[in-house]
Amino acid sequence: MNEPVLLEREGAVVTLTLNRPDALNVLDMAMVDALVSATAGIAADPSIRVLVVRGAGRHFMAGGDIRTFAQESAHPPAERQRGFQHLVERVHVAIETIARMPQPVVARVQGAVAGFGLSLMNACDLAIASDDAYFAAGYRQIGITPDGGGTWSLPRIVGQRRALGILLLGERFGAADALATGLVNRVVPLAELDAAVDAVVRTLADGPREALAGAKRLVRQSLDRTLSEQLQAEAVSFGRMAATDDFVEGVAAFLEKRPARFVR
Repeated sequence: MNEPVLLEREGAVVTLTLNRPDALNVLDMAMVDALVSATAGIAADPSIRVLVVRGAGRHFMAGGDIRTFAQESAHPPAERQRGFQHLVERVHVAIETIARMPQPVVARVQGAVAGFGLSLMNACDLAIASDDAYFAAGYRQIGITPDGGGTWSLPRIVGQRRALGILLLGERFGAADALATGLVNRVVPLAELDAAVDAVVRTLADGPREALAGAKRLVRQSLDRTLSEQLQAEAVSFGRMAATDDFVEGVAAFLEKRPARFVR
């Protein structure tokens, strides 16, 4: 049996691959447990600077495993309720870990990005898509509500009106529309996807670790704060970063008109 999630490390960069390509990498319980374990380990490892999340084969992730859903639908309603709530609460641990880990997380997406796959992509910090990628919420089609933080991340990325359109209408849309609405950062031809992701990853991996982690933290926490609270958080973070060696190096490199050599 294939591992549902694969981890590959190259230097300070880890690639997490959703590994059910014959099933469009749909989410089952084994993948849930693997995601929770893998993301926790990555978040706790200070030697890792960047995480890339991708799908094996031609697709990112087409949502939940409907065949598993069908098997569970034979159970009484109360049992289904308990079972599916537990499943979603379990996978939400991985979503929260991705959002809170200090490392920047880059989604490399192609093909189907639907259901939980869309929520997973939105949980990442950056998303680079191939021009063959297509997106859909997919929840209304099976009479269920979104998971994976979809109702939290989607309106924050595209706005409430567009988020409601995506979730309530359930219409499929392409990479160009995803770029126009801000769901992805870049769209490139499929043949150039790996090179585009590598370029973004290298920029992140070569950057000032603490400053990038601080910027991620400030942005992630900003919508839960008042302006005054956020201004104070920025001031505290700015002062903390000014005390680092990376700040000294960055200023010196700027004045000397050379690339900065941040702490590895």
